[in-house]
Amino acid sequence: MTSEYGISKEVLSAILNSIDEGIHVVDQHGYTIYYNEIAAKHDGLKIEEVLGRPLLDVFPSLNKNTSTLFNVMQTQQPMINEQQSYVNLYGKQIETVNTTLPIELDGKVAGAVEIAKDYSRIKELNDSLIDLRSKVKSKRKSATSHSHATKYTLDSLLTEDEKMIAVKNEAKKLARSQSPMLVIGESGSGKELFVQGIHDASLSANAPFIAQNCAAIPESLLESVLFGTTKGSYTGAMDRPGLFELADGGTLFLDEIHAMPIELQAKLLRVLEDGQVRRLGSTTNTYVNFRVIAAMNIHPQIALAEGNIRADLFYRLNVLTFELLPLRERKKDIVFLTEHFIKQYNEQFLKNITGLDPQVQQFFFKYKWPGNVRELKHTIEYMMNVCNGSVLTIQDLPLMLKQYVQEKKDTTKQTDFALRPALAKLENQLIEEAINQTEGNILKAAKLLQIPRQTLQYKLQRLEVISGAKDDMG
Repeated sequence: MTSEYGISKEVLSAILNSIDEGIHVVDQHGYTIYYNEIAAKHDGLKIEEVLGRPLLDVFPSLNKNTSTLFNVMQTQQPMINEQQSYVNLYGKQIETVNTTLPIELDGKVAGAVEIAKDYSRIKELNDSLIDLRSKVKSKRKSATSHSHATKYTLDSLLTEDEKMIAVKNEAKKLARSQSPMLVIGESGSGKELFVQGIHDASLSANAPFIAQNCAAIPESLLESVLFGTTKGSYTGAMDRPGLFELADGGTLFLDEIHAMPIELQAKLLRVLEDGQVRRLGSTTNTYVNFRVIAAMNIHPQIALAEGNIRADLFYRLNVLTFELLPLRERKKDIVFLTEHFIKQYNEQFLKNITGLDPQVQQFFFKYKWPGNVRELKHTIEYMMNVCNGSVLTIQDLPLMLKQYVQEKKDTTKQTDFALRPALAKLENQLIEEAINQTEGNILKAAKLLQIPRQTLQYKLQRLEVISGAKDDMG
């Protein structure tokens, strides 16, 4: 059967099944009339176990009051990004974030459609981590002697660069302050190590150090992770402290603060202003006292201009600011850290590598190191694994860097004045560097390149610059 627009039911079904989100549609009586493969995968069920059956028979832990599908049919109001926890027919716990919309025909509710994202595994890992942090904090409180809450000190940040040494010295002087701090630096430049060092040098060295990357978990879960939950705040919710409470008395490190949703930034600002936290679903406030250190891997002016961070939150955090220089601006450290990593891996791999051959050393100085110290360390680790001689050579470089060297050689050998190929090559290199700098995040790379995300996606497909890039639109 074909619709008036020429789309058959089979084609429509194929389209809906290709969407990487669960789609569940029920009629006005609560019977499932559409259920795609992704939804079945989320729920741990087969399509035939759900299709044509009453919703509450398949998901017995739900009822008409707790089911988002029934809720929107009763209220005739959509529910956007609502958390839901339920048990399927086989007793498996499912955690989803749903957008649920009523279906209206001729002014009457004819059913509801739900688009669901399955965050069960992420939620499980976050809950386990929070529980572990809570237990560790309890043990520290009951212990008679305290151990350091962090692994690194400021001395762990190895550098011979004069500007970086000055930053370290300033950090040692200001570590005992309770004022908020902001750390700016590209990915891989050592921000978390630096922040752990500040905590270690602070008056709260033995108190909790809690770190959370704001871009690492879905926006819809971040609020419950930070604020905690109260039993009944949503279906399946438990009494659980959030990271604000766990950081009480110590330091809370929020990495990539500009990735936090704007609405949540306003709530964070309120916590910083009045020192009170209210768990999701609770009616009571808890007083907390922690020092917040935030970090950004893009320049604040860019984040402010693009609306990624609230100005009032930025100025609240920007009391004490530190900027970690990228490795390409720390030429001394390229040599110093290379020697350090070679020594470290000599001991680990039982080798006796003496250093770099001149060609590699020259390449290391010219290369931009978009991944900074982290990239340098991983490069040396790879080369140490594959090297069979006494020095690291060009042949020992990882494949991507080896290709980069060859491209540079080819460019040097021939001078081509054709404008179009030259511009295409430059575009290719800029896109690749933006993708590397943002660790494969297409949305952020598009912002760096100042082009629409869709344009960048097209160019990546056409140019085949890099594989494995991820679109971080959620």
